[in-house]
Amino acid sequence: MRPIARPGEPDKRSLRREILAVRSRLTAGDLRESSAALAGRALELPELARARAVAAYVSVGSEPGTVALLDTLRARGVRVLLPALLPDNDLDWGEYEGEGALARVRHGGRMALFEPAGERLGPDAVTTADAVLLPGLAVDARGMRLGRGGGSYDRVLARLERAGAHPALVVLLYDSEVVEHVPEEAHDRPVHAVVTPSGVRRFRQES
Repeated sequence: MRPIARPGEPDKRSLRREILAVRSRLTAGDLRESSAALAGRALELPELARARAVAAYVSVGSEPGTVALLDTLRARGVRVLLPALLPDNDLDWGEYEGEGALARVRHGGRMALFEPAGERLGPDAVTTADAVLLPGLAVDARGMRLGRGGGSYDRVLARLERAGAHPALVVLLYDSEVVEHVPEEAHDRPVHAVVTPSGVRRFRQES
């Protein structure tokens, strides 16, 4: 088991602020260009090429764009699951039926999210996915991911572990967000790969 790293939490906050500041300076053109490149790189992944179901998310604000990727997966006949945030920060899931079937939902004072407007499938639906695309702010050389700090995807990863599910875990980032080191805590788990607009990097998993 990894040591608990509570003293490193302020470092996580600093890294989050730094990355979000860089993202805030991206132009609409930057976002369009990186979104197209990211989709192209992600679709080269064998894990996505053979997937029957993929859990993903709709990018918001200056996050690396995902809609082009979601649409292509759906056009291939892949079942795409999207999250809906619950009051306790856990995630429910619904099926992606196209950009026109998304609902813009604001949770308290947070940034509005785009969630599936249709039937809710329950938090355990993610365990049926062959690949899970994770949002994040950074990933390091070990595959440790820095999230936004809400804990929603920590719950997802714990749920997958409890269910004995082993989907490919892939984080989508900008090139500059692949860093040397991300502070970690005992519950943090590495991803299998990171996709950026310039390519794919894979990580060797601990046995």
